[in-house]
Amino acid sequence: MSLKGKRQEQEFLKKKSAREMLKRYEEEGYIQLKYLDEAGFCLWSPVSYSYVKKGEQKGINQTKKRGKRLSILGICQDKESFQYGLKLGGFPSKSYRKILDGQANKAEENFIKTGQLTVRVLDNYAVHKSQEVKKHLEKWRNKGLEFFGISAYSPEVNLLEPEWHQLKNHEIAGRMFEDEYDLA
Repeated sequence: MSLKGKRQEQEFLKKKSAREMLKRYEEEGYIQLKYLDEAGFCLWSPVSYSYVKKGEQKGINQTKKRGKRLSILGICQDKESFQYGLKLGGFPSKSYRKILDGQANKAEENFIKTGQLTVRVLDNYAVHKSQEVKKHLEKWRNKGLEFFGISAYSPEVNLLEPEWHQLKNHEIAGRMFEDEYDLA
């Protein structure tokens, strides 16, 4: 294994150990652990494996327009809650910041009520590291909102990843939507 590969493996193991500790803290009531992730969907979803009657060929009627990407930003607390926001195109830093402002206010209310910090688990999506977001980190932390970044290429650590997979590969696979409202 290369030196770079060994470093990545060590980083992954450190993050996995830290995440396990966060799960314990959550179970013991010290923190509120939530997962944040973004996924994108299009009017034309990929065709998946399927069955058709013998002698027939599967066909999918395409819509007249390709449409814009519909992005969903999900915030999930294991077995407790799921919140989301939808946006045409991607989530720019300004929109993402507004969502986190609201989340920081909820974290502050929770901290005042329970004394628990709220920890958001998030991936390496570029908007998480943008200058717009970095400017507000201290303000959010002062309200009781902390962030835990997961290692690159470790989607199994985020609870939302399997949900997006299920949605894309089983719920809407092979479907064509007339417009973004139909997709939403």
